[in-house]
Amino acid sequence: MRFFACLLTLTLSLSVHPLGAQERARPKEPAAPAQPAPRPSTLDELFERLAKAQSEQEAQGVATLIERRFSRSGSDTADLLLSRAAEAYGKKDFPLAIELIDRVLTIRPNWAEAWYKRATVFYQLDDPVGAMADLHRALKLEPRHFNAWTGLGHVLMASDDKARALEAYRRVLKINPQMSDVKTIVTRLSPTVDGQDL
Repeated sequence: MRFFACLLTLTLSLSVHPLGAQERARPKEPAAPAQPAPRPSTLDELFERLAKAQSEQEAQGVATLIERRFSRSGSDTADLLLSRAAEAYGKKDFPLAIELIDRVLTIRPNWAEAWYKRATVFYQLDDPVGAMADLHRALKLEPRHFNAWTGLGHVLMASDDKARALEAYRRVLKINPQMSDVKTIVTRLSPTVDGQDL
C-alpha cells in the first residue's frame, strides 16, 4: 500500500511539473496591437476645419483649439508671465498687465497672442493708437488671428472709421464664418458703408 501511495505521489508530482513547463513554453497569444495615439491636427488643418464648420457650436469648438495653440509660446516663462498678466487684467490692474506683457514680449517678440493681449489692455486704457499698433503687429505675425481682426474692427468702429471696420469684420468671417456676433455687425454695417440696393 505504501508503494502505491509513493507511486501515486510521484506520478502526480511528475504530471504537475510537465504541465507547468508546458504552460510556460506555450507561446502567448499576441496582444492586440496598440492603437497609435491620434496625431494632433496642425494649425493649418484646424483653420481649414474652422472655415468649413457647419454650425456655430462646431466652429466654437475648433476656435477654442486654435486659441489654445495661440496661447502657447514655447517658453514656460513667457506663458507664466502672460497668465499673470491675464490675472492682473481680470483685477483691472491694467498698468501691471502692461508691465508683465512687456516682459513677455522681451522674451517672445514674435508671439502674436502677446501683442493681441497687450492691444486689449491698451484699449481698456483708452489708448486706441497703442491698441491699433499692437493689433497690426499681431496680424503681421499671424494673419489668421480672428480675435485680433475682431479687435481691430472694434477699434476702427470706435474711431468712426466704418469702412475699414467693415473690412476687418469681413476678414474675421473669411476665417471664422460662424461668428454670429460679427455676422450681425456686418449685416448692420454693410448698408451704411456699401449703400443700400434699390
